[in-house]
Amino acid sequence: MPRQLLIMRHAKSAWDTGVPDFDRPLADRGLRDAPRVGAWLQKSKLIPDHVVSSPAERARQTVIAVCNELDFKKKKIIWDPRVYGAGSEDLLEVLSEVPKKAKVVLLVGHNPGLEFLTNHLTGTAESTYDDMSDVGLIKTATVVHLKMPDDWSNLSAGCASLVVVKNPGDLNS
Repeated sequence: MPRQLLIMRHAKSAWDTGVPDFDRPLADRGLRDAPRVGAWLQKSKLIPDHVVSSPAERARQTVIAVCNELDFKKKKIIWDPRVYGAGSEDLLEVLSEVPKKAKVVLLVGHNPGLEFLTNHLTGTAESTYDDMSDVGLIKTATVVHLKMPDDWSNLSAGCASLVVVKNPGDLNS
């Protein structure tokens, strides 16, 4: 089986005043969407053997909800602070440290970094957006499924192929 990367943006977060960005929790919609995406991954037999996530609260809540649906143990999640606020170079560095034996990797984080990473891996030109938080391919709780090369440590531009982009709105309730 070829290596696969599941890039997932955190689910919809709350915008409570006075809460630092890092500590923002999921909104009600995010709390509904995250487990639905996990159930879709389970049904699609896209079960990660390695999970890396931003430690920001909204990403934590997202990945835990997804992993609960996949029976992936919470203690096996890698909480990597580099994923929070990361650009594509930082995320490539995180991916270069994925164990060689990992076949399916789930990376949970934030835009615009995930968008830039996807563009780099698929060889798509990076776009410039006025508001990087909610435009482009990767909306909240969206999963981008990529077919990857055999070596996690050598991820050059255009090395991956897009399999599917799945938004929570595409899933049955």
